[in-house]
Amino acid sequence: MTLQQLLSPTRRAVEEFDMISAGDSIAVGLSGGKDSVTLLHLMAGLKRFYPAPFSLKAIHVDMGFKNADAKELEAVADMCEGLGVAFHAVKTDIAEIIFDVRKEKNPCSLCAKMRRGALCNAAAELGCNKLALGHHADDLIETFFLSMFYEGRLSTFSPVSEMSRTHITLIRPMLYINECDVAAFAKDKPVFHNPCPADKHTQRERVKQFVESLRKENPAVKERIFSAITHPERYNLFPAAKR
Repeated sequence: MTLQQLLSPTRRAVEEFDMISAGDSIAVGLSGGKDSVTLLHLMAGLKRFYPAPFSLKAIHVDMGFKNADAKELEAVADMCEGLGVAFHAVKTDIAEIIFDVRKEKNPCSLCAKMRRGALCNAAAELGCNKLALGHHADDLIETFFLSMFYEGRLSTFSPVSEMSRTHITLIRPMLYINECDVAAFAKDKPVFHNPCPADKHTQRERVKQFVESLRKENPAVKERIFSAITHPERYNLFPAAKR
């Protein structure tokens, strides 16, 4: 999977949802995993030819895990330098708060909120007005099922949304890219492996396995779920009660 192959669906998402305007200062949330590393390359590639000029920075939130690999993170920082993107690391105590203080049994939701808050604060301090996140098509589907199964809501994330406190606009340029294509692109890139003890033991992982089991029976099921979510004219949900 080449950068050029992924740039086409990236540009489609950017243009369909008006994600980038001339003069934007965009921060990429760079965890160092395959998704954010791919996003960084796509945004750096898009920056070279996109008609609306924008600036780019990379922000990594240090969660405070003691078992994090410093050499892997250094390789990710070097990758940023090679792409001409300034790298910024933000130290936090998120891991301690979630696992030692609160002892969360299902930590992912709180962790995501705290990481996003740290990213938005750092982006605002760096003078950025937008934050690009590496969510792809599989994430959209999984978030939909997570909301339905565990919250009783029909909901998922939006391509573009605004954080009211920091006034940072969140954009998700990889919306039309499948996870398998992200993995294929990132296989030879430096990545920062997730040191979280809950990795692969989460509600999201269970939902991922559920969707994969459906795909084995119906190979087109992910495309159909994605299409159902992203085409509002196809919604036919229950009406509100009069009383």
